[in-house]
Amino acid sequence: MTQAYNFLAGWQLFPEKCKFEEGIIPKSGQFLMEANASGEGLKISINWVSIENEAFASSYECLPDGNYHQLMASMPEHTIQAIFTGTSSLEINFKKEDAIYLTILHEILPNGYLKISRNGFTEKQIAYTNIEVYHKQMNILPYASSVGGVAIRPNKEGVIKHKALWAMEEQTNMQLDQIRQQIELLAKQAQEIQNRKELSLMIYDAKLGFKPQMGHTYHLYENRDGSHMLSLVSPKEWGSSGPFKQFISSVKLLADHTWVEVK
Repeated sequence: MTQAYNFLAGWQLFPEKCKFEEGIIPKSGQFLMEANASGEGLKISINWVSIENEAFASSYECLPDGNYHQLMASMPEHTIQAIFTGTSSLEINFKKEDAIYLTILHEILPNGYLKISRNGFTEKQIAYTNIEVYHKQMNILPYASSVGGVAIRPNKEGVIKHKALWAMEEQTNMQLDQIRQQIELLAKQAQEIQNRKELSLMIYDAKLGFKPQMGHTYHLYENRDGSHMLSLVSPKEWGSSGPFKQFISSVKLLADHTWVEVK
């Protein structure tokens, strides 16, 4: 079971990263892998909600020893085989009588995501592949996600839970977006104030031959000796013979005695 360590967690579905060729396309879902009651095998639970807001749930157990075992007592013709094919890959095969009808490959990707590839056959024996991608949840939920290889049935309790979960995600995401926008706005305002402060310090250190008036536009220059000069004369009025090294910017005095650059 040491190979199962990376898989033992709750996983949240990335619907936008998935690809479905068969079955109902989920809007959201969770996948949970944990040790079974005996501690020798794995219990896999899946729980998801369709685009039509219908909830589905399923669970099954497997023993990752490479041998086929009966899937469940109510389905004696179905057997299941689980085997770790690497340190970060688990393959599960579902067989009915002597034919494999579904193979599920679980892979831990380099970025930490869980990729599940379901290769099966439709009732008309047409091959299909569904790809699901999950990210690990910080806490393990008491239910899980996606379409399994055994019977899946609508679950009233699952509908209630998923509607509440979906509403919670919508509300918290909206609130987080609002806070994020407020933070970005505050950061922008703080940067603007910092820029005004730096510009104001430069101007108050400059040579002033007049008393600036609030709301009026003036022009800041750098002299050839590195000092600064505030002037009523614009660069165009000076022409090419201005008594300065370079023009810095046009500025305006605000009511709080800070200066702001005029675009």
